[in-house]
Amino acid sequence: MVAKISLLKRMKILVLAFVSGALLLAAGCKPKAKQIPAIQRKEAANLVSEAQFAVTLRDYARAEPLFEKAANLCPDTGDYWVDLGVVRRRLDNKSGAKAAYKEALGAFRDAAELDPNQSDAMLQEINVLLLLGRVDEARDALQQARKKLPDDRALRNFDEGRQLERILADPAFKEIAL
Repeated sequence: MVAKISLLKRMKILVLAFVSGALLLAAGCKPKAKQIPAIQRKEAANLVSEAQFAVTLRDYARAEPLFEKAANLCPDTGDYWVDLGVVRRRLDNKSGAKAAYKEALGAFRDAAELDPNQSDAMLQEINVLLLLGRVDEARDALQQARKKLPDDRALRNFDEGRQLERILADPAFKEIAL
């Protein structure tokens, strides 16, 4: 009888240890981003090309659904979301532009998290924060990026060249910002 109790206790301990370990692993791991097939990326690129042509003709109503479809095909591509936001802003759809800019922000943050040694996504994130009118957050993000990558030339040039202020003063930027 004593052997049965100790065996039962050991099994409970093993099960608890397994469950605890699984919970700890799950808490520390993020789900993998959905892999987007190459054919889907090509379709999105074709849509963006057509949309950009429409933008050159100032046919924003034609460009918007094309950018939207491309962004939905490749939600991890922040540039598509930014383009969609810009077109929506030009169509005076501020709430739609804000939603697109927020998606872009998420895409750029995810990209920066996947490759924390690349400053491109960090700079894009700063630009989107400016588009959203979140200037203080953009300044904070720039300072955090500089701390994280103190030797990065692009970040240093952006900061020391006072690009943030130049962007904010640009009349063309003011047209597409919220």
